[in-house]
Amino acid sequence: MRILVTNDDGIGSPGLLALAEWVMRAGHETVVAAPVEESSGSSAALLAVDDGGRIQMEERGIDGTAAAFAVSATPAFIVLLATRGAFGPPPDAVVSGINRGANTGAAVLHSGTVGAALTAVANGCPALAVSLDVPPDAVEANWDAAAEVAVDLLPLLNQSTPAWSAETGPAGGGFGPFALNINVPDVEAGALRGIRRAHLAEFGIVQMTLRERGEGFVSMSLEQVGEVPEPGSDDGWLRDGYVAVTPLFPPGEAADVELPGLVDTAGEHIGG
Repeated sequence: MRILVTNDDGIGSPGLLALAEWVMRAGHETVVAAPVEESSGSSAALLAVDDGGRIQMEERGIDGTAAAFAVSATPAFIVLLATRGAFGPPPDAVVSGINRGANTGAAVLHSGTVGAALTAVANGCPALAVSLDVPPDAVEANWDAAAEVAVDLLPLLNQSTPAWSAETGPAGGGFGPFALNINVPDVEAGALRGIRRAHLAEFGIVQMTLRERGEGFVSMSLEQVGEVPEPGSDDGWLRDGYVAVTPLFPPGEAADVELPGLVDTAGEHIGG
């Protein structure tokens, strides 16, 4: 497969380099394209720095890769560019990460790592996002263990899912391709307890809280949740030492929601 490797921590991130190395080691044609600067929390934002309408990018050297680009854009925009042939032939799959810190629960909505994967899916390309449960200030981390897990799970992206229809919405709950959100404990590969399918926790390991409010300003901080995690959730499995894997679809029409009194595009009353 031709695989695009991207992230939201920037082109120089050790997680990105480890992931690219393991993808190449598995025999895949690999292209790396990542933000020139950190873009954490960018979700699926399509933002870029342009010069007269031209998005700036610089080719970089990463040992063993066919191509690597530092792009002045968010990871989701980079994925969109890749699907349009900006870095050569469009990829067959997108691998996003390895993020510094877990991406669990409803907080995945804000993740640039997950946003890149969902943007790929929305453009017809299967993807996975992989995150390592490591503190932001950690000097060393088990990047290779997380990269090995991600590569081992790549074959799951070849599964087919019910196709999406513009008339009926997602059949069975989603689009054709899908994204895998993978969270890995920060331990050596041999110390992982296993891999578990997980549902998204209600919140997530880390939450944004109001730290200070003053006249004309507020300040926020990220704090780890202290509550007991939900059984079977990505938080729960991760805290128990397991790799947590959650399949995701990008936003789509909630076709089952009734809207009494409204008229659909065909001029017929639906939903009551």
